[in-house]
Amino acid sequence: MFKNFLAAAALIFGMSSCGSSSADKGAGDAASDSTDTINENTTMTPQFNPADTSNVTVEVETSLGSFTVLLYGDTPRHRDNFVKLVKEGYYNGTLFHRVINEFMVQAGDPDSKTAAPGQALGAGGPDYTIDAEFVFPKHFHKRGALAAARQGDQVNPTKASSGSQFYIVTGKKVSEAEMANMEKYLENSALQSRFTELAQSHMDEVRAMQQKGDNAGLEKLQNELIAEAQAYVAEHPVKVTDEMKKAYTTVGGTPHLDNNYTVFGEVIKGMETIDKIEKVETDRGDRPKDDVRIISMKIVD
Repeated sequence: MFKNFLAAAALIFGMSSCGSSSADKGAGDAASDSTDTINENTTMTPQFNPADTSNVTVEVETSLGSFTVLLYGDTPRHRDNFVKLVKEGYYNGTLFHRVINEFMVQAGDPDSKTAAPGQALGAGGPDYTIDAEFVFPKHFHKRGALAAARQGDQVNPTKASSGSQFYIVTGKKVSEAEMANMEKYLENSALQSRFTELAQSHMDEVRAMQQKGDNAGLEKLQNELIAEAQAYVAEHPVKVTDEMKKAYTTVGGTPHLDNNYTVFGEVIKGMETIDKIEKVETDRGDRPKDDVRIISMKIVD
C-alpha cells in the first residue's frame, strides 16, 4: 500500500521515482477502473446551500421498475446539483450504461439518450465537476448506497465528482478476514488524500521548481509533505466502525471505494429494481445488451 502512495506522490511532483518500484495493483486501482469513464475538465462547484441540511427524496422510474433514493443533507453540493438536474429533466431518457454484477449499476451519461446499440458510453456530462464531499465513516459504500462517479486519481487528484454520472452499489458480502484488512487500506487512502491536499497548497512552488529542473528541491518538499501527511493521519486515525462491519458482513457493499468516491444518498425503496438491473446481460464493455432506461425522476419530498 505504501508503494502505491509513493507512486502517487511522485506523479504529483512530476518525478520519475521516489525510492520505490512501480505501484502494485490493489483495491485502489479497482476503484478507479470502476467509475472513471467520464471526461470532464472544468472543476467548479454549482450553486448550493450549505445552510440547508435537509434530506431530499427522489423517485426514479425505469424500464425495469421504480426505486426511491434519499439525498443526504450533509452533502449539499451533490444534493443540490442532483435536484437541479432532476428538475431540468436531465436524466429522463438516459440509460444505465454500465452494469457490473455484485458491484454497481451506473447511469447519468446524457449521451446515452440517443446511443446506438453497442455504442461506447461513459464520457458524457455537463462541463463541470463537483468538489468531493466525503462524510466518512458516516456514509460508506454499503449495498444501496448512491455515489458519484469520477475520473481516476492520475488526472483527478482531488477526487472531484462527475457533474451528472452516479452509481448505486450492489456489491457482495465481505468476509471477516477481508474486513480485517480494511483499516490498512483506509489508512493508506487517508494518507494519499492528505498528501494531495498539502501538495495542492504548494503547487505554485512545485511548478516553479519543475520549470527550473530542481529535482533536489522537489524531493525535499515531497518528503516533508509525506512526513506531514503521516503525522496528520497518525493524529486522526481512520477506523472501521461497528456499523460498517455489520453492514458489509451481513448486507454487503464495496468497501474498497470508501473515502475515495462521494457517497451522497441511498436507496430507501425499490432495491428489487436495482437487483433486476444488476442481473441483466451485458456486453464486453459492461453495457446492458437490452437498454435499461430511466424514464423519469421526480422530487417527492
